Amino acid sequence: MTIKLLAIGKTDSNQLQQLISEYQNRLKHYIKFELEIIPDIKNVKNLSEIQQKTKEGALILKKLNPTDVVVLLDENGKQFTSVTFSEYLQKKMNSGMKQLVFVIGGPYGFSDALYQKAQGKISLSKMTFSHQMVRLFVVEQLYRAFTILKNEPYHHH
Repeated sequence: MTIKLLAIGKTDSNQLQQLISEYQNRLKHYIKFELEIIPDIKNVKNLSEIQQKTKEGALILKKLNPTDVVVLLDENGKQFTSVTFSEYLQKKMNSGMKQLVFVIGGPYGFSDALYQKAQGKISLSKMTFSHQMVRLFVVEQLYRAFTILKNEPYHHH
């Protein structure tokens, strides 16, 4: 199985990018992982929230394969502990799917078309995080999940 993380907009902070890269490299030892950044939409000032979500949604949908299992990072999604998230990933791997895609939306969330395509929603927290921080949290939690599944000590440090 491949895990893909799709996100809108580049990471401005070099420190954040370094941390994301570090966890990406660690994750490679466990599973095929890809992080794909979709460039920010130009001239968003002239767009309504709905127009922006629709345009971003169309860009995200173009990146998906028909067989992908799509999970949105959404504040109204299901919340997991790190252990139950690792169990969730194990179930997904056991099911034989080819690619699991987590999607981080733009500042206003997701288009209706994306909600219709998604097979699930996950919330990292009731709090709001910058979408750049969310990337780091997702990659770190994926890494943590695999260390839990392999009974490695990282989770308890």
